[in-house]
Formats: sequence, C-alpha cells, structure tokens
Amino acid sequence: MIPLRDTQEIKIFPIATIAIIAVNTMVLILMQISSARAADPSLWLESFYLRYGLVPYEIMTGDIIYPSIRPVFLTLFTSIFLHGGWSHLIGNMLYLWIFGNNVEDYLGTFGFIAFYLAGGIAATFAHIASAPASQVPVVGASGAIAGVMGAYFYLFPHARVRTLVLVFYFVTFVEIPAYFFLFIWFIMQLSSAFTSFGSASGVAFWAHVGGFVFGFLVALLVKKLKHGRERSEYF
Repeated sequence: MIPLRDTQEIKIFPIATIAIIAVNTMVLILMQISSARAADPSLWLESFYLRYGLVPYEIMTGDIIYPSIRPVFLTLFTSIFLHGGWSHLIGNMLYLWIFGNNVEDYLGTFGFIAFYLAGGIAATFAHIASAPASQVPVVGASGAIAGVMGAYFYLFPHARVRTLVLVFYFVTFVEIPAYFFLFIWFIMQLSSAFTSFGSASGVAFWAHVGGFVFGFLVALLVKKLKHGRERSEYF
C-alpha cells in the first residue's frame, strides 16, 4: 500500500514540514554533487556516512572507531537528515508530507520542529537498545517520521488516506481509515523488528516502532494538556 494523500484539512501553512523536506532534499543533492567531484565517489560517500551517520557502538561506549564528528552525540541529529539514495528519500518525504502537515497544524510550527527532532532521537535510541554493539552507521528520517505517524494515529484516527494498492498486476485506489492504515503499518514494523532481531536486516525496524510509540504517547499527553487548559479557561 502506498499512501498518496489524506482527507484531513489543515488551517496553517505547513512551513516546518516543507522546510524539513527541503533540508533533507538539499543534503542529498549536495552529497551527490560532492561525491561526483571526488576521485572515488563510492569511497567518498562511505566516508561521509561513517562521519555523520550514527553508530550505536560509538554512542554506547564513547569509543570512536570511525572518523565521526565530535562530539559523537551530534550524530543523533545529523543522521536523521541523511538518506541512502533517492528512493529512500522520496519514500520518507512522501510519508512526512501526508502525515506531517496535520501534526504540525495541531502542534504549531515550533512545537512540530521540537517534536520531530525529539522523535528522531527517541527512535534512534530504540534502535541502539536493540543493537548496542552494532558498528553499522544508521541514517534516515524514518524514525522521526514514524513519530509523526504515531501522533497522527492518535490525533486524527478518523481521517482517510487515499492509497494506491498493488496486488500482483491488479492496481486500484482506495480510501482507508487512517487508524487502520497506520495500525497495519505499525504491526508490519513490529513483526519485522522481531523477525530480524539479532540479524542485519538493513532496516532499523525498532527505530520505526520506538518512534511510533513515542509519537503516540506525546500526542496523547499534549491533547490531554490542551483539553485540561481549555476546561480551566472555560470555568
């Protein structure tokens, strides 16, 4: 299933969502331009990912095994703005646009930026907890975006998601309730996380799970606080 758009309307211009998409895109473009100018593009990219990607072992031990930026905890931020290629970037940014603008509408621009970064860090720590000795660099915004999806799941469960469904040679478009689409997505990530536990799958499934749970819990808390404040103002 490939989401195309949702039916939840927004009241503000989603400047933070657009800015995050623009930053991620520009980073990949600059990476590709720089690597193309290098004598060995593949080696340049590998060195770049080692420097700015997050390595669980380095975070857990403090031992720097690659030429990472210093202090190494900065990779908690830099890693969530890196992608392995255009398909990786486009898939992530599609999900961010569909679900992010509504969450930004609810949290506000600056609240959304803080939430997005915190979600990315929470998702990364979920991955680190699942593979603390891993020396494989982790890159990608999917953990932070999973946090956005978890918040959307709680805040807008009755919205509908226009979805492209591919079953072998059969192609159709359907509108799926957001709670159902996101629940199925979460179960798929959770299943893949347990299936691939302890093996090198190439996808940080536990980051997706951790990010989603984080986003759900933050949305629950924020909504309760908002309702509590509204009741206080009313009385």
